[in-house]
Amino acid sequence: MKLNSFQEKLNKENKTDFSDLKAVFINCTLKKSPEKSHTSGLISMSAQIMEDNGIQVDIIRAVDHEIAFGVYPDMTEHGWQKDDWPAIQKKVMDANILVIGTPIWLGEKSSVASQVIERLYGFSGETNEQGQYAYYGRAGGCLVTGNEDGIKHVAMSTLYSLQHLGYVIPPQADAGWIGEAGPGASYMDKGSGGPENDFTNRNTTFMTWNLMHMAKMLQDNNGIPAHGNQRTAWDESSDKDNPNPEYR
Repeated sequence: MKLNSFQEKLNKENKTDFSDLKAVFINCTLKKSPEKSHTSGLISMSAQIMEDNGIQVDIIRAVDHEIAFGVYPDMTEHGWQKDDWPAIQKKVMDANILVIGTPIWLGEKSSVASQVIERLYGFSGETNEQGQYAYYGRAGGCLVTGNEDGIKHVAMSTLYSLQHLGYVIPPQADAGWIGEAGPGASYMDKGSGGPENDFTNRNTTFMTWNLMHMAKMLQDNNGIPAHGNQRTAWDESSDKDNPNPEYR
């Protein structure tokens, strides 16, 4: 993806060292490689900005992998013969930034995006060295494409899921592009106007820089302070009035 002149200017004028950060983009298109993915086109803009600023970027197209359904870290332990998710999960946990990219179908994120979020959820009970939930200290965002309405609805659902898992969501952590309502050109189609759309380019740029800044702040400060949010401390405490968290 070729950046515009202002995006390149922002890269050149940047004085922050992001080279110790890693980012993972999970493209939740329904199309297997090498079929053209419009979501991939928008992802490439954000990824290019990150790479130009020294961030190590990994882009994963989920449908190119055999990902089992379920909410456990490794579904081969629960009846599935093969599950590529554990290797993807490792990349997610090694990264400071996670971006979910998804097309819109019937006003919702793709079924693949739902599956990816379910598998991310399967790891949410794990804890880090400080006793916090494992996703703490990471920044999350989302990118959305389609030719029907629903960017904000999809972003709302996706970003809620990420923050519920423990990700920090910076300001304006979503961006997207939709063409004219109804059947028509998609983002990467000739004449769609998508790659040239100023609103989409601005929001994607803001999202990317905000993710980079937030991830850097978290990295430099050892994540979220470990006080009042440690699952291990809560479980080990004998000071709770009622030990059953389901009791209301």
